[in-house]
Amino acid sequence: MGKGEKKNRKKIIDEYSKHVSSGKVAFYKKYGIDFIMGKRHGPYLEDIGGKKEVINLHCNGGVFNLGHRNSEIIKLLSESLNELDIGNHHLLSPERAKTASLIAELMPGDLTYTVFGAGGGEAVDLAIKTARAYTGKTKIISCLGGFHGHTGYALSAGDDKYRTPFGLRLPGFVQVPFNDLISLEKAIDDDTAALILETIPATLGIVIPSGEYMQGVEKLCRTHEVLLIMDEIQTGLGRTGKLWAFEHFGIEPDIVILGKGLSGGIYPISATVMTKRIESVFHKDPFIHISTFGGSELGCRVAAKVLEISAESSFLAHVNKLAGMFK
Repeated sequence: MGKGEKKNRKKIIDEYSKHVSSGKVAFYKKYGIDFIMGKRHGPYLEDIGGKKEVINLHCNGGVFNLGHRNSEIIKLLSESLNELDIGNHHLLSPERAKTASLIAELMPGDLTYTVFGAGGGEAVDLAIKTARAYTGKTKIISCLGGFHGHTGYALSAGDDKYRTPFGLRLPGFVQVPFNDLISLEKAIDDDTAALILETIPATLGIVIPSGEYMQGVEKLCRTHEVLLIMDEIQTGLGRTGKLWAFEHFGIEPDIVILGKGLSGGIYPISATVMTKRIESVFHKDPFIHISTFGGSELGCRVAAKVLEISAESSFLAHVNKLAGMFK
């Protein structure tokens, strides 16, 4: 490493420590990690100096399902900038309509309505708000050790370690062990609005649920009229070999949350997908939930391309082929 490169690296680290996060800089220094993101393409990341290249198996939680700087997504966004911008979240939009229609085609059952957001936490918050509004109930059940984001309701549904530094959990949130139907059934009462569940909880250690558990979850929700919210932010869009991870278990949620990979790793966008009956929450006042950047026209165009690529049988076959190599 030359003197100029060392100087540049030190400058980046110093600026990051002073103006972004001194904690992260200290954390990586403690463990001897000096990697700084430089060029990136496909599955590869280069160090800022270009002398070290790694395969990005982390994929930022599924953000880079299609790799870094996917050429089809880059080309589409570049062309779209000649005619589109963010758009207006108050007005009707052809891009929003097209992308929501495509999501409806790709979802099972009656999951035909989509409300767009800019990030996963926002989409989780909306799912919980909508569940409470539709059912008129307040209790939200989630799983111990799970993760649903760092915003208000999402934070209360997640693991204590993310919430504790910021105060008490919001009222109405209860957690039970994952893969435990008995504990779940005990937690359900007459005031339970919804169960929010990651199909495969990442922060819990990539725990694969049993088919008996997932089907039992759906049965309990139907029996007790509890809405089933599946958080597919990290597992959706082909990451498990099926377009939606919950498809492995033959269940049909009431609400599905998408994010991360929906962006193509290029333009932030998320989605809260719900059934027609639940969408009735927005009939009286369609402006009770708005998001300035949610469902931007550029974002929707990118998301539509991501959905088209991810739903291709050849893409899913490739995912399953690679999965076999990693077993």
